[in-house]
Amino acid sequence: MEIKLKPKEPQELLPTDILFQTLYWARVKSRLGCRVAAFDIQSDPAASSGDVLVLLQRYGQDFISAFVPQGPEFAPPKEEYGPFLEALSQSLIRHLGAKTAFIRFDLPWESQYAHEMKHGKVGGFPEPRLREMRMNMGTQSWNLRKSSMDMTVASTLVVDLDLAEKDILGRMKSKTRYNIGLAGRRGVEVRTGSMEHLPAFYDLYLQTSARNGFATCAYEHFSAIFNAHIYDPCNSEVLFLLATCDQELLAGGIVAISGQTAHFLYGASSNTRRHLMGSYAVHWEAMRQSRLRGCLKYDMGAVSPGADPDHPFYGLYRFKTGFGGRLEMRSGSWDFPIDQEKYQAFINTDNLVRG
Repeated sequence: MEIKLKPKEPQELLPTDILFQTLYWARVKSRLGCRVAAFDIQSDPAASSGDVLVLLQRYGQDFISAFVPQGPEFAPPKEEYGPFLEALSQSLIRHLGAKTAFIRFDLPWESQYAHEMKHGKVGGFPEPRLREMRMNMGTQSWNLRKSSMDMTVASTLVVDLDLAEKDILGRMKSKTRYNIGLAGRRGVEVRTGSMEHLPAFYDLYLQTSARNGFATCAYEHFSAIFNAHIYDPCNSEVLFLLATCDQELLAGGIVAISGQTAHFLYGASSNTRRHLMGSYAVHWEAMRQSRLRGCLKYDMGAVSPGADPDHPFYGLYRFKTGFGGRLEMRSGSWDFPIDQEKYQAFINTDNLVRG
């Protein structure tokens, strides 16, 4: 398989529902120190395969890593995932420079195991060694490695918004509908926040991460999300929703819209007055606002790939499935090492940092 790449300006990226492959996301990451590159993709004679955004991040003076967030959008047949990624990597190497140690693809493509998992033939994603064997089938180098951690999410909960509000509510579990109504009856209001509310939201975010044991992003990351939109909207929109009661902040959410998909990026809730169901109110208002803006899908983000109590995202699975969505199981992040020694040094340091 041969893939040809044609460099272009990030401003020329094609419209897409995948937020992380847009000019807006390139602006966000540029503010956080990444260098961005964009390419048109041509695979096979005269067969266009869209384009791809690549983020380049320097590690000291030693090497550069190349990240492809939720891309490329174009997905070949599942049996060709590996050969396609191998050919794309080999073409990218010619454009990225000698200091690039590895390429990491955070694939939006449906997992090769999605069918088996949905029909109960396997209980979850197989161990990395088995996944690597299947992904590398048909490749020449057998050089694709399953990343130890996915850049975004491998399994997500998506709610369809192409229905009337009463029908969206009707698809939810009765307890979720009750909690949405309860929040309203107890005086919870959801309003649009601004940059001045970001420090208060970030405090809630830190509370939430400590309560649930999640890794946190620095405040600068949230600031970049808003500043990139304020100064250069790039055809994307950011919703910043805050749930309050008696002027007390209970919960909040950051939602970014790209095309006809709304992406729930970050949520937070207070350690107190949780009985007021502020988080339920935030998600419902986010769905309503996204629907009014023409969105057909509301991507709620990370969940476990099934009802597995031992999975770290099982709590998110229980909460989010109450909103009546469907589970999408994606392929997650895959690495193509270029400099094996530097790649292994990165992996060792990354594992040490994450403990």
